[in-house]
Order: sequence, then structure tokens, then C-alpha cells
Amino acid sequence: MIRSVSRLFLAVLLPLASLAAQESMSLSVDEAIRIAFDKSKALHASEMKVQYADARSGEARTALLPTLKFGGAYTRLSNVPSFTVSLPLPPPAPRSFTLAPAILDNYNLHLTLQQPLFTGWKIRSAVNAAEYSANATQKDYDKDRNDLIYNTKLAYWNLSKASELATVVSDNVEQIKAHLKDVQNLHTQGLATRNDVLKVQVQLSEAQLRQIDAQNAVRLGMIALNNTIGLPLDTEVSLTSTLDHLPKASEPLPALINRALERRAEIKGMEFRVKAGEAGLAQARSGWFPQFYLTGDYYYNRPNQRYQPLTDAFKDSWDIGVAVSFDIWNWGATVRQTDAAAAQLAQAQDGLDQMRDGVTLDVTSNYLNLKRAVEKITVAEQGVRQAEESYRVTRSRFQQGLSTNTDLLDAEVALLQAKTNRTQARTDYELAEAGLERAIGE
Repeated sequence: MIRSVSRLFLAVLLPLASLAAQESMSLSVDEAIRIAFDKSKALHASEMKVQYADARSGEARTALLPTLKFGGAYTRLSNVPSFTVSLPLPPPAPRSFTLAPAILDNYNLHLTLQQPLFTGWKIRSAVNAAEYSANATQKDYDKDRNDLIYNTKLAYWNLSKASELATVVSDNVEQIKAHLKDVQNLHTQGLATRNDVLKVQVQLSEAQLRQIDAQNAVRLGMIALNNTIGLPLDTEVSLTSTLDHLPKASEPLPALINRALERRAEIKGMEFRVKAGEAGLAQARSGWFPQFYLTGDYYYNRPNQRYQPLTDAFKDSWDIGVAVSFDIWNWGATVRQTDAAAAQLAQAQDGLDQMRDGVTLDVTSNYLNLKRAVEKITVAEQGVRQAEESYRVTRSRFQQGLSTNTDLLDAEVALLQAKTNRTQARTDYELAEAGLERAIGE
């Protein structure tokens, strides 16, 4: 008995706990974008790429500055006799002298300072290339951010469309149910045939199937939105932004293309990569020049070889000088490096030209889509008004016995199609507007 009661409690409480754990929230499109910024793992990874590129740029700049290195060593030598000299002197004068004592424990401490003087612009070019690459990575982040905004709007408005279509289909189901009730009453009175009732029942079944699909589309759209902005997939989201936005006036197409070419993050990033390629070419050409460095060393050794005779004591010494190196022959390595850098630069320049063409096409396509969406909204709104009036008149005439059952069924289908077209047109406009904003870099 106790076990049965426990199972009953579990059967009741577990679903309740699941519902309690399921989070719900209301979101506007701007709030969804803010959540996406906070939770997007892809955007965070892009931000880490920026930090990495900035760190590498800072690392490259350190090559312009002097370096100071410390080194130390201890060496234990094998036991060898000291170097002595014997002289044939009469007593009491010493007959042998130690010229080089055997010092078995050797300690070496030194500091080395090095400052590049002239490297054929190798270091400066490397710094420039790293800085341009870091700037390009920042533009990549800006692009990823704009793409996230667009993808969030895409998921948001698709969910909004699915929700509105589900409402339209539900309204259609209720209309058909009311129609069925009227037809059944007429059939009872002998004013409608059994076939008329069956026709309405068939249409109701089809509408209910559409309703199931529409509700499933809402669930899938909600999951897609949650996945895009980083929320748990089972979060119940209610949308506060609607598809009732009025179309906005847009600038002429040439002005939008010019603005896109000036502002698109991809264009800016590729321009920086072209500059990085130019710096890389200058770096490769530095192999044709000699390399000059200022060097200085400070020693604190025991024994210090600079002091004679050697003594088992720490003594300091130093030196300063200029070092030069020049590759006289390296089997054409500098030539190959220069050719490779020139090829990379040409690739970057070609990529920039292709990207500009792609941006122009992107802006043009989204601009035309927006214009088409505005025209479709006007036509769709008119179609809904006409379909609503047709349905109202047909239903009234049907109730008066002046229209057939088929006429009312056709009016219901026409109204459903008109409302579906309006929802699609409004969604197309929002998506086209978001696509145009992304295309021009806003």
C-alpha cells in the first residue's frame, strides 16, 4: 500500500517539478539580441581571437626594445695539478712558483644587453604586419557580431511568423467549427444534405492537421531562437515585438552600396590584411640588408679569466660592442621568401576586389528584396480586407440561404490564404530589412 502511494506521488510530482523547472520569459527583438551577445559561445570565441591577436601584436613590438638576459653556470673541473715553475735558486729563496693554480670550482654569472640598431626594416615590418592582422581580427569580430544580430532577428521573426500563422490557423478552425454547427442545424431541419455536412467535416479535419503542423512549427521556431541566443532549449518564450511595423523609407541603392563599401567589417578586415601583406613583403625583403646590433655584457665570475693570475674569488668585468651579420649566400632563401610574400599580397588584393563585388551584390539583392516586401505588404493587406469582406458577406448570405455551402467553404479558404500571405509578407519585410542592415554594415 505504501509503495503504491509513493508511486502515485511520484507520478504527480515529477511532471509538476518539470514544469516548475521550465523557464519562461518575454522577449523583444532588442532583448533577444542583448542575450545573444552575453551568451553566444561563437561570439566569445571570436573575442578571444581578438585578444590573441592583440597579444601577438604586443609581442612583436617588444622586438624593437633592448633585451636584458641573465645567465649563470657552475662547473666542477677534474683534479689536475697546479702549473708551477722550478728555479735553480740557492736557499733560502723558494725554488718553485705556482703560476696557474688549479681552481676546481668555477662560477659564471653574466648579464647580456642587446639592442637592434638596423635590421633592414625586418622588425618594424613584422610589427606592422602583426598590428594590421590584429586590426583585421577585430573586424572579423565585428562581422561575427553583425551576423549574430542578423541570425537572432531571423530566428525571432521566423518564430513570430510561426506564432501568427498558428493563430490564423486556429481562427480558421474555429470558423469551420461554427460553419459545421450551422450546416448540422440545417441538415436537421432538412435544408442541407448529408454531403454538405461531410464536406465541412473534411475541411475541418484538414484545418486541424494544419493546426498541428502550425503548433509544431512554433515549438521548432522557439527551439531555434533559444539555440541562437544561448538560452536553454526548453525555455518558453513569448514575443513582445510584433510584425506590425510600418515600412521605412530607404536611401537610393547607389548610396547604400557606397556606405556598405565604407562600413562593412569584411571590407575593412581585408583592407588590413592587404596592408599586412605589404608589411610581410617588406619583412621578406629585409634579408637583402645587413643586421646591426648593439651588445653589452657584464660578467661576475669566479675565477674571472680576464684577471691574471687566476684567483679563487668573484671578480667583475664587462664589454660593449656592435655586432653585424649578413647572409652572403643562403641558396636563394631570401628570393623564395620574397616571392611567397608577393604572392600572398596578390591573393589578399584579389580577395579584396572579390569581396567588394560580393558586398555590392549583397546590398543590391537585399535592397530589391526590401522593395518587393513593401509591395507585397500593400497587396497582402488589401487581400485580407477583401477576403474578410467576402467571408462576411458569404456567411451572411449562407445563413439566409442565399449562398451554398461550397461558397462559404471557398470563402473560408480564401480568408485563410489571405491572412497567411499577409503574415508571410510582413515577415519577409522584417527579414529583408534585417538583411539590408547587415549588408550595409549597421
